[in-house]
Amino acid sequence: MKVQNDRSTENRSGPDLNPDHFLTEPDTPRSAMISPDQVAPVDRGVMASLGVYMTGEDRAGTYILRDFHPLCLVAGSDDVELLPIADALMRYDWLREKYYWRAVPIDLDEYTARCALASEPQGYFIRVKKGAKVSFPVQACLYISRRDIIQTSHNVVILEENSELHLITGCATGPGVGTGTHLGVSECYIGKHAKLTHTMIHSWGPEVEVRPRSGTIVEDRGTFVSNYVSLRPAKSIQTDPCTWLNGEGSSAKYSTIILGARGSTIDNGGTVYLNGEGSSAELAHRAVCTGGRICQKGLLIGNAPCRAHVDCAGMVLDAGEDGFIEAVPGLRALHSDARMSHEASIGKIAPEQVAYLQSRGMEEREAISLIIRGFLDADIEGLSPELDARIAEISKLAGHGEE
Repeated sequence: MKVQNDRSTENRSGPDLNPDHFLTEPDTPRSAMISPDQVAPVDRGVMASLGVYMTGEDRAGTYILRDFHPLCLVAGSDDVELLPIADALMRYDWLREKYYWRAVPIDLDEYTARCALASEPQGYFIRVKKGAKVSFPVQACLYISRRDIIQTSHNVVILEENSELHLITGCATGPGVGTGTHLGVSECYIGKHAKLTHTMIHSWGPEVEVRPRSGTIVEDRGTFVSNYVSLRPAKSIQTDPCTWLNGEGSSAKYSTIILGARGSTIDNGGTVYLNGEGSSAELAHRAVCTGGRICQKGLLIGNAPCRAHVDCAGMVLDAGEDGFIEAVPGLRALHSDARMSHEASIGKIAPEQVAYLQSRGMEEREAISLIIRGFLDADIEGLSPELDARIAEISKLAGHGEE
């Protein structure tokens, strides 16, 4: 069943994109994919900073999209199928009939339309088979290595009944790539009693503009955990991931961590439709402003007996000339047994906290970093060593006043 999104896109922050001077289609043919150990060392270093490792780590599968073409694919196990989305669409008629463009409307906005018009869809297809509990994460990297291109991707993840997966997705630009655009569509389908933990880490160039569009549909007793970290913010990021908790007892938890540096505009939302009886949702946004413009949005829509909470919290270290944090938690109860709550807070580091840690022998910057770390580390479910390292890096960057 196709799910419609009734949330307007007109009030999103960030400029409209003008792609006229960007390369929008491949100018080279698709070549044979390489093995992970053949990835250039400089690119491996960037990917490792996102938790995407080419050597020495246990992974159930690896997919890398570089610019317009898949660069590397290490197929999953018998329990996990991993393919480029173009290959999966050719192999499976049911993929287009039942899933493709069903969780994200093709006509949502100009960016989904542009993804749909790509000459050959790029992105990954993951299917976890019924009953499979995947021990190691599957990792994917969407990587821009050239200036002035528009990279599009369309990803589909399907968890069959009673399966479980941790997916790590890293999105980044290579060294020296300051300008570009990334447009991404991601659709996730979580079956009965299945659980998907999705950790996404962004690290973009200072003039890159990013427009992810994602939708997730969850069936009975299914669970979706989303961890999003913006490590090095782009010029503008605009996203509002949507989840439909259609199944009885289904649940979703979003944990978002953003560093807004000077020159960046970040509009990060999260909309959850609680349609199933006994469904539950939690949205937790954490933002640190060092001169950027951050808008935190969360909207919970209770269409059935449910429990839900949204929490937007921000810390302003340096607003600069036009930096700010705007927190907009929202609730919409359409059922008499919908129990929903929200809270929002924005503040700064208390000087007495810094003074106390300095009295214990810490340098001022070290003390500030530690306080930020405690603020960001907000009961994140499925916290992996990769995500823990990224939180520590954001704390260090913010605490040292770096951009």
